[in-house]
Amino acid sequence: MAVLLVAAAGAWLGIFLSGTVRAQVGPVETGMSLRPAWNGETVVDASPLGTLTFRTHDAPLRLRITLENIDQDRAKALIEDPRLADRLPGIIESDLIDGVRDLIIRSLLCAGAGALIAVLMVFRRPRTALLGLLAASVALAGTGALAAVTFRPSSLIEPRYSGLIAAAPSLVGSAESIVTRFESYRSQLTKLVTNVSKLYDTVSTLPLYDADPKSIRVLHISDIHINPIAWNVIRSLKDQFAVDLIVDTGDISDHGTKAENKFVDEIGRLGVPYVYVRGNHDSMTTQRAVEKQKNAVVLDNKTQSVAGLNIYGLGDPRFTPDKSVAVASDPDALGQFARSHLAQVNKPDLIAVHDPDVGRGFTGATPMILAGHTHERKTTMLPSGTRMLVQGSTGGAGLRALEHAQPTPVQASVLYFDKETKRLRAWDDITLGGLGEQSVYIQRHVEPDPQRMISPAPTNAPSPTGPITGTPTSTAGPPLWHQGQSSPMLQRSPTEDGRES
Repeated sequence: MAVLLVAAAGAWLGIFLSGTVRAQVGPVETGMSLRPAWNGETVVDASPLGTLTFRTHDAPLRLRITLENIDQDRAKALIEDPRLADRLPGIIESDLIDGVRDLIIRSLLCAGAGALIAVLMVFRRPRTALLGLLAASVALAGTGALAAVTFRPSSLIEPRYSGLIAAAPSLVGSAESIVTRFESYRSQLTKLVTNVSKLYDTVSTLPLYDADPKSIRVLHISDIHINPIAWNVIRSLKDQFAVDLIVDTGDISDHGTKAENKFVDEIGRLGVPYVYVRGNHDSMTTQRAVEKQKNAVVLDNKTQSVAGLNIYGLGDPRFTPDKSVAVASDPDALGQFARSHLAQVNKPDLIAVHDPDVGRGFTGATPMILAGHTHERKTTMLPSGTRMLVQGSTGGAGLRALEHAQPTPVQASVLYFDKETKRLRAWDDITLGGLGEQSVYIQRHVEPDPQRMISPAPTNAPSPTGPITGTPTSTAGPPLWHQGQSSPMLQRSPTEDGRES
């Protein structure tokens, strides 16, 4: 055991000191290095633009490829010559294989030498040193075999990104590559190298997202809580990802007062449809203020077609800032509240609500449900086949960001829907450091079965009953909590200044 431990330590040190192999991959000059790691992954470092991480294998090795320089002549020829672009996948694959082969050979030699020298220095017996070398060779061969067996080329379509937000869309890839599902990973490699070449070539004028005519891009935000930083984030994501519409799943305000209404004026300046559903911190006064904004689409128990998607929205039945009225958040009651409105839902492409417990009540009624409320992002595939995406706080939960040891991150997602089928094909989860930190982290997900069967929602759920208090003052018609079907635990009543309890 002592020999094995010393050999392992020597092999690890040898790999660590093996250095970097230089390789030309298309027009990109790269440096490749191999290091032991707890999780098997491949990291592409395109500093200063950012890094891409791929879960390419399960072996405890990290392959890091650093993009060190661009051959400007080859890059220009690549961008301008379509014949070279056609041959680029084969060129890149061949260059990568050559570079990785050289890296593996160097790493094996250094690991073997490290194990041999370490055992010889500790035990000072040549035979024992050879035994350590043999043990290290077996371990390295097993690690290499595990990496080869578990290699996943498809991981290239689901990268994790961190770096400059302006460079994210070009480095991560276009929506077209997601929706059409490139036939081979070689095409995705080509896309990455081409985009890096363009980024380095343009330098100061980073390209915007390459709009894909086959997809509808939706920016999902939630729980801004009157944090003005959120508008800067939303505008940046809207421009960089060229989104077609924005869906806000509530809590744009904090207390639902008239004084907060000025905050929503930014909606009219975004220039794309802004779909909004009321949250438990938003009053009917807040909802009416949003309705007045240009581009705003307020959904409260109704369906509307926006940018090619039929979206049903339902405002939250509670108003929690008024502490004079006790409000219970019973999941069963919230689920019953949702099910009591299933009759108004006619197979929409997307349902937007505030509370995930309300969203679960619509399971089976749509392929996709968007929610917020919890300030913690989570994606769930419900048994009916409906996917529910719960968004974090796009406003870093407002002043609540200061309540914890670590700032609450600013979160949003870009969803890509197929324009023909209206089904979700992929989505990017975007996380920025809280309180104005400059870091950005993007995780891409690809929907494994976009055309899956959606089971119908149950139809025999009992309707909640109970007394209703207060008279709504909304001019847009009575909200659904006043339609004789609300639970006694989910009551709202307006005060003189337009707020509800």
